[in-house]
Amino acid sequence: MAILIDMILGGVFHAAVVFLVAAGLQLVFGVQKIVNLACGSFYALGAYFGITAVAAAAAMGLPGIVVLPVLILAGLAIGLIGLPVERLLRTVYERDESHQLLLTFGLLLVFQDMMRFLWGPTPLTLDNAYLAYGTAEIAGIRVPTYNLLVIAASIAIAGGLGWFLQRTRTGRIIRATAENREMSEGLGVNSKRIFAAVFTVGCMLGTVGGALVVPASAASLEMSVELVVEAFAVVVIGGLGSMRGAMAGALIVGLIRAVAIMVLPEAEILSIYVVVIAVLILRPAGLFGKAMA
Repeated sequence: MAILIDMILGGVFHAAVVFLVAAGLQLVFGVQKIVNLACGSFYALGAYFGITAVAAAAAMGLPGIVVLPVLILAGLAIGLIGLPVERLLRTVYERDESHQLLLTFGLLLVFQDMMRFLWGPTPLTLDNAYLAYGTAEIAGIRVPTYNLLVIAASIAIAGGLGWFLQRTRTGRIIRATAENREMSEGLGVNSKRIFAAVFTVGCMLGTVGGALVVPASAASLEMSVELVVEAFAVVVIGGLGSMRGAMAGALIVGLIRAVAIMVLPEAEILSIYVVVIAVLILRPAGLFGKAMA
């Protein structure tokens, strides 16, 4: 039983992080209709910048308990890089999807080289930060409290994002722009500002996810590509453009990954691919996606 609970909590923790990146991917696609292959780069950038921010906080003499808020603030701050990136993407909004894919993939490579230049090729870690909040006992087993805080933070972000899109005037404008851009512009909506805001929020979700994962994992250059695979697996399983699908897909991917690591580590990625293939065969639109006409 202890092994099962530990496996589930590990899977949910990973799902909470992957959900943030996938939610940003879903938000950008839902409004701007761009499949952002650079989402993994934002995730890695958040991880590296989070390590830098925590090191700066430690140098200032701040206690270890501020690790979580420092990481969240660092992720939000570096997420502002989405503003200049969105200006670059404006050149391909009206072009074929292949141009969008090529440009965002090119950005992934550029960011990877930029991170190699700034932080070096060696993976970086946060020493002792993972246990800064101690451990909690659940069903007789002890788990890092940090994991539970990240899960709670991810749920809070998901709830806040849903409330913002459904209950606020700006959220309704964003949803209207996603449904019919031409009609919204005809009613006076500045679609350029909406696109810039949406892309930046999507970018921030990715950078916050990357920042939150570093106490439990090393920041490395490879994590950007690895995360792209998992994020798109989440999107395929949940359905492109669906936020509920992002949550369900992230949970499925996280639990499958946890089971594979426990039973057969060599099949970690393969197990995710198997589920993706099954979903594509049985329900091509995903669990919560809408079938294309």
